[in-house]
Amino acid sequence: MIIIGEKINGAIPSTAKAIAAKDAEFIKNLAIKQAEAGADFIDVCASVDDAIELETMKWLIDIVQDATDVPIAVDSPNVYTCIESMKYCNKPGLFNSVSLEGDKVDVAFKVIADTKWECVALLNSDKGIPKTAKDRLDVFADLMVKCKEYKIDPSRMHIDPLIEMLCTSEEGISMVTEVIGEIKSQYPTIHVTGAVSNISFNLPARKIVNQAFAVLAMNAGMDSFILDPLNQDLMGMLFATEALLGEDDYCMEYIGAYREGIFGQKK
Repeated sequence: MIIIGEKINGAIPSTAKAIAAKDAEFIKNLAIKQAEAGADFIDVCASVDDAIELETMKWLIDIVQDATDVPIAVDSPNVYTCIESMKYCNKPGLFNSVSLEGDKVDVAFKVIADTKWECVALLNSDKGIPKTAKDRLDVFADLMVKCKEYKIDPSRMHIDPLIEMLCTSEEGISMVTEVIGEIKSQYPTIHVTGAVSNISFNLPARKIVNQAFAVLAMNAGMDSFILDPLNQDLMGMLFATEALLGEDDYCMEYIGAYREGIFGQKK
């Protein structure tokens, strides 16, 4: 189970306010709290105007690295911003993200191929977001051809099957779970990831929907999560589900996370 902490993102109003005010202490505290909550990567996404995105990314990365040694996920819709942001990182992290839109995957893979950087890949292309499981798996197949071309091992990839709003779906998450299951069947060592909160947009009591989705997605094979690690209820659900799926010998990870206060013990 891989946790990608989502809190340092300018799309979140409180974080956007801190970025605009250059409130380094606020960013530092977010980094420390997410690290303490068990994040395996700390996502850094500026979400500012293009003209200041890279300098803002450097400012954020420097703060995070001074606060914790947890690897960074450099996050931007601009693949070149991600590439430049890598240069500010002290160690390999997570490239977030590529897709088969335009030349994004080729540009990124040329840079990360001979490194230890991992990479998030979205299952969309120049045709947009595929509407069926088959179409998404076709994009996945093309993506894996690129991985083979650049000699990137599947274990370094985090495939995002594109989690969409539940309230606009006629079939719940059956298509997403089908895609997740098939991906893991074809490549057992690959990771499947996604922003858990995407599922609950425009719904009341969103945290409940997020938790329910996490359980179903994990059962299908999802093992990498972009989420708020400070949400103890969600984190507890993840550890409990991992144990119930037989992926936690003698519940040792569940017990250890509880003792560390990651869930079940309000800090």
